[in-house]
Amino acid sequence: MKNWWKYLLIGALAGTANGVFGAGGGLFLVPMFIKWCDMEEKKAFATSVAVIFPLSIASFIVFLLRGENILSTAYPYVIGGALGGLLSGRLFQKIPVIWLHRLFGALILYGAIRNLFF
Repeated sequence: MKNWWKYLLIGALAGTANGVFGAGGGLFLVPMFIKWCDMEEKKAFATSVAVIFPLSIASFIVFLLRGENILSTAYPYVIGGALGGLLSGRLFQKIPVIWLHRLFGALILYGAIRNLFF
């Protein structure tokens, strides 16, 4: 692991974004996997999803340790998220990389505009 510091920094940025904002680790992961780790783009998107799962569990544990009962609130979203994840996982291989870029960019742009103005 020649570039272990890169992996550590990428993970720290993703974990921080996930902990502070409740999501957003992919914002750091996908571009850094591609640029710093020379990962193929579809693999970077898929790896980002795989990394977000344990980060989300870590955030969930922190909330539980703080005494916040979020499981009853999150339950319907977990079911919808699981179904959406299964569906998008099947569609993922059929989507050209250029459309993944566009969708990812549109999602980031939407989030930025929403956070700036609403």
